[in-house]
Amino acid sequence: MLVLAIDTSTPAVTAGVAKLDAAGVTMLGERVTVDPRAHGELLTPHVLDAVREAGTTLAGLDAIACGVGPGPYTGLRSGMATAAALAHALDIPAYPVCGLDAIAEEAPRGEPLLVMTDARRKEVYWAAYDMWGVRLTGPRVDRPAEVRSGEATAAAGDGARLYAETLTLRVVEPWYPSPAGLVAAARKTLLAGAPAELLIPLYLRRPDAVEPTARKRVIAP
Repeated sequence: MLVLAIDTSTPAVTAGVAKLDAAGVTMLGERVTVDPRAHGELLTPHVLDAVREAGTTLAGLDAIACGVGPGPYTGLRSGMATAAALAHALDIPAYPVCGLDAIAEEAPRGEPLLVMTDARRKEVYWAAYDMWGVRLTGPRVDRPAEVRSGEATAAAGDGARLYAETLTLRVVEPWYPSPAGLVAAARKTLLAGAPAELLIPLYLRRPDAVEPTARKRVIAP
């Protein structure tokens, strides 16, 4: 099956097309640009370029794997809205993927792992995984010093890279969810042909924007 992977939960604008079968994930085309201000501008061109590189068309896709965070509201909604619109227009299922799981899929195996991505406000989104990549804890959002590393001996993700000096763990790649990681994280659901799932964002905290309070006087009494 051909799977379109989309993620905008981090500064990376990510799109790719993969062939998925019992043997594994084979990437056919992908576009990734790290630019936290260009999710809305670059995502659709990246999708079209990845589809073209894969030698297919949008109509040839079988499913969509969409990163649902954790991530900031503004960036995250760009990818999710695009995935939902494409799934509806093409009448194909879309499946949510935790971006931390996608990073864990491509991190080195064989040791307990933390995945940490930058949550801004001097915080990180994080989750803990066992040596086989199975998530044990999270996702959560905390300050780096408050993250419970447990038995982890390594940490992946751009949050780990950003706060490497405060960690007692070895920092490893990848920094962001990749198309291959997104598809790999959803492979069991995809191969099972499960019904489409709701794309529910993992914000983990309230948005920065707040409703206005009572109007302020602009003229002094």
